[in-house]
Amino acid sequence: MMRNIISVLFLALCAVLIGVILTQHRKSGGFSGSFGGGGTQMDMSGGSWQRMSTMTKITVVLTAVFMVLSLLLLKLRA
Repeated sequence: MMRNIISVLFLALCAVLIGVILTQHRKSGGFSGSFGGGGTQMDMSGGSWQRMSTMTKITVVLTAVFMVLSLLLLKLRA
């Protein structure tokens, strides 16, 4: 019973996460901008959470919940 409830939550979370990712605006740097140069010491100072947009913060939180639910489903399967 618990596994079914978590599975339904997991599927709903997947749909919401897809929607949130698809509604985000594309940044000019793209994926390669995350790892490439161009960052100064001020950019790497740890204040990145405040500079993130609301949609990015929602994506981070939903991704964390996605990982926790994935591990919980794996644990319930065993």
